[in-house]
Amino acid sequence: GTPVFSLLTKNNCTVTLCHSKTTNLAEIVKTADILVVAIGSAEFVKGDWIKEGAVVIDVGTNAIEDSSKKSGIRWVGDVEYNAASQRASHITPVPGGVGPMTVAMLMQNTFLSAVRFMEEARKRSISPLPIQLLEPVPSDIEIALSQKPKPIKFIAEELGLLPSELELYGEYKAKISLDILERLAHRKNGRYVVVTGITPTPLGEGKSTTTVGLVQALGAHLNKIAFGCVRQPSQGPTFGIKGGAAGGGYSQVIPMDEFNLHLTGDIHAVTAANNLLAAAIDARMFHEKTQSDKALFSRLCPTKKGKRVFAPVMLGRLRRLGIDKSEPNDLTPEEVSRFARLDIDPETITWQRVMDTNDRFLRKIEVGRNDTEAGHERLTGFDIAVASEVMAVLALSTDLKDMRDRLGRMVVASSRSGDPVTADDIGIGGALTVLMKDAIKPNVMQTLEGTPMFVHAGPFANIAHGNSSIIADRIALKLAGIEHGEGEDKMGYVVTEAGFGADIGMEKFFDIKCRTSGLVPDCAVLVATVKALKMHGGGPEVTPGKPLPDVYSSENLELLEIGCDNLRKHIENTKKFGVPVIVAINRFTTDTDAEMALVRRLALEAGADDAVACENWAKGGLGAVELGKAVMESCSKPTNFKYLYDIESDIESKITAISKEMYGADGIELSDLAKEKIATYTRQGFGNLPICMAKTHLSLSHDPKLKNRPTGFKIPVRDIRASVGAGFLYPLCGAMQTMPGLPTRPCFYDVDIDFETGNVVGLF
Repeated sequence: GTPVFSLLTKNNCTVTLCHSKTTNLAEIVKTADILVVAIGSAEFVKGDWIKEGAVVIDVGTNAIEDSSKKSGIRWVGDVEYNAASQRASHITPVPGGVGPMTVAMLMQNTFLSAVRFMEEARKRSISPLPIQLLEPVPSDIEIALSQKPKPIKFIAEELGLLPSELELYGEYKAKISLDILERLAHRKNGRYVVVTGITPTPLGEGKSTTTVGLVQALGAHLNKIAFGCVRQPSQGPTFGIKGGAAGGGYSQVIPMDEFNLHLTGDIHAVTAANNLLAAAIDARMFHEKTQSDKALFSRLCPTKKGKRVFAPVMLGRLRRLGIDKSEPNDLTPEEVSRFARLDIDPETITWQRVMDTNDRFLRKIEVGRNDTEAGHERLTGFDIAVASEVMAVLALSTDLKDMRDRLGRMVVASSRSGDPVTADDIGIGGALTVLMKDAIKPNVMQTLEGTPMFVHAGPFANIAHGNSSIIADRIALKLAGIEHGEGEDKMGYVVTEAGFGADIGMEKFFDIKCRTSGLVPDCAVLVATVKALKMHGGGPEVTPGKPLPDVYSSENLELLEIGCDNLRKHIENTKKFGVPVIVAINRFTTDTDAEMALVRRLALEAGADDAVACENWAKGGLGAVELGKAVMESCSKPTNFKYLYDIESDIESKITAISKEMYGADGIELSDLAKEKIATYTRQGFGNLPICMAKTHLSLSHDPKLKNRPTGFKIPVRDIRASVGAGFLYPLCGAMQTMPGLPTRPCFYDVDIDFETGNVVGLF
C-alpha cells in the first residue's frame, strides 16, 4: 500500500490509503475513481461498494474450495468480480490480470535498467589533478611526493570499470581483470600511438617523460580519454646507474616509489617461475643420470591406489613423440625410455637463473658443487629478471590460455639427438602458469595530473622486444574506444612506449608485437633531443656520472645540423611501416629557439608529418599540448601499415632485411655458429618466427662508437638463439650483457627513508 500511495501521489493523484483499522470502509471505497485492492482476503470488497464507472485493479490472489475443479480449488481476487464487473468500467481478472502486467512491467524496467547501465558505462570523464609548477623544477621524488594521488578506485569509476574488474593493491594501484575484454568486445578500439626515439646518448632522451607528458596533455588539457602503457622497471637499474623509469619532472607516474620498486610483485612472479624451471632442468638431469629407465618411469608415473596414470602435461609429450597411448602400462620398453629420458645435452642449455638485482659476479657460476651432487657440476650463470623469456612471454601473451601454451613451448635445451627440449617436456608448464596467473593482469596507476597509466611487463629491449604487454594495450584500447552510434570525436587515445631507439624498439613493436596482437597503430611519435643530435654531429662523448661538456648547453647549429642525419634516418625508418610520424623535440632549459627551429625544419624536410617542441618536463601536460594536437591530427589520417618483412622468408633473409632497411648496413656476416643455428632452427620448425635483433642501442650499427648515420658496414651475427615460447629468434650482434653490473657510485647511495613521514627519498 505505502509504495503505491507514494508513487501515485508523486504523479499528482489524490490518494486515500485504507488499512485494517479503517472505519467506514465501504463508504470510502464508493468515492474512488480508481480502486486498487491488495489485502489477501477472498472477495472481501463487494460489488455494491464500487462507484459506477470506476476502474478496479484487483491485486489479490486467494484459493477457495470448488469441487467442480480437478484441483478442488478456484482462484479469486479480493474483489467480488461478478458483481463488481457490472458497475466498473474496467476490472482486472484473477488470475491473468495483474500478474502478466507485473511481468511486462518487470521486463520494461529491466530494459530501462540495461539502457541506464549502458549509458553509465559509456560515460568516461577523467577529473584532472591540478599541479603547481615551480621554478627551478624540484627533484623528481620531491614533485611526486608533493602530489596527492586520486584513489585508484575513483579512476576506475571514471573509466567505467566495474568493481569486480578491479583488484586493489593498496590505495593507489590495482590490477585489472582480463574479463573486461569480453565485456567490451563490441567496442571499436581507440587510437593507437607508439612513442619511440632517435639513437640515444647513454643518459636517454626522455621517451618515458614524453609518453607521460603526452598522456597528460590529451587527458588533462585536451579533454580526451587517454591511457599510457609503459613497462615496469627493473630494480637493477633503479638501484644501479640509471635510476627510476617513471618519467621525470612534472610528467611522472605516481606514486613513483611504488612504480620503481615492487609494484604488485609481477617481476617477483617472473623470477619464481624462471628459477623453478631452472631448478627442474638440473634436477631432471641428475635423476636421469642416477636411475634406470624402469625406475625413472616408475617415479614419473607412480602407482596410486593400484593404478598408474599420466599427468595431463605428460599426454602432450607423448603426442609430440608420436606415441598414441594414454595408459602407462601400455608403453613398450622402448617407448618408456623415449618418454622418460629427455637426455638433455648440458652444452645446449640456454636457460639461466635470474634475480632482479645488478650483480656482475653472477654472470658466470658453477653449480652442483655440494657433495650430494658430485659429478653433476656445470657452468651456468644468472640473468637479470627482466631478461627472462618468462617476461617476454608475459608481454606477448594475448590471454591466460595463450600464456600457458607459450610457457609450455619455451625451449630450454636440446637433447643429445638434437631435438628441442621444452618446459612441457619437463612437465612444468602448468606450474609456471599458476605462478604467473596474477602477473598477467595489467597494473593501473596514474600520472601526476590524474590520468590513467597501465604499467605491465618489462622485457629487455635487446634480447627481447622491449615493449609493454599486448594485454594492457588491448584493454586500454577498449576503454578508450567508442560504442556503436558514438561519434569519432569521442574516440580516446592509447600511448604505448617502445624501448630504445626506433631501429630497435619500434621495429620490434611493429614486426613482433603488432604481428602477434593484430593491432594496427595510427601514429608514431619520435622523441629527439638537441643534446643527442649534437653528439651525433661530432660532439664530445656523453658519459653517465660525468658533467656534460659545455657544447651541450650552448647553441651550436653546425653540430646540430650534422647530427640531424640520425633523426632523418629514423624518420625514414618509421615511414617504411606506413604510419604518420611526429617528431617530439624534448626541450631542455638550455636549448635555444634557433635550435628548435632548425630541428623542426630538417624533420619536416625528412618527411615527418609534424615536429613539435615539448616542455612537459618543466610544465607537465601543458608543455605537451601542441604535441597532443599534432598526434590527434595525424591519427585522423588514413594509414597504410605494413610489416618490414615476410614472416615466411628464411631466417637469413629476415635478418638481412632488418640490417639493410633499419640500420643502413650493406649486409650481414654470419659466423659459423650462427649458420649452424640457422640450420638447426630451420630443421626444428622455428624458421617462420619473427626476428628480434640483439644489438647495441647506442648506434644504428652494431658498434656503439659509430654515431650519427654510419655507412659502409656489415652487421656481424655471432650467434642466434631462440625464444620459442615468446615467439621469436634473437641474433646476437656483438657481446650482450644480460646481467648488468653496479657502477662505482650506484644510485642506492641516495635512497633512504624519511622516518618522520615514512616517505622514500633519493629515487629519481
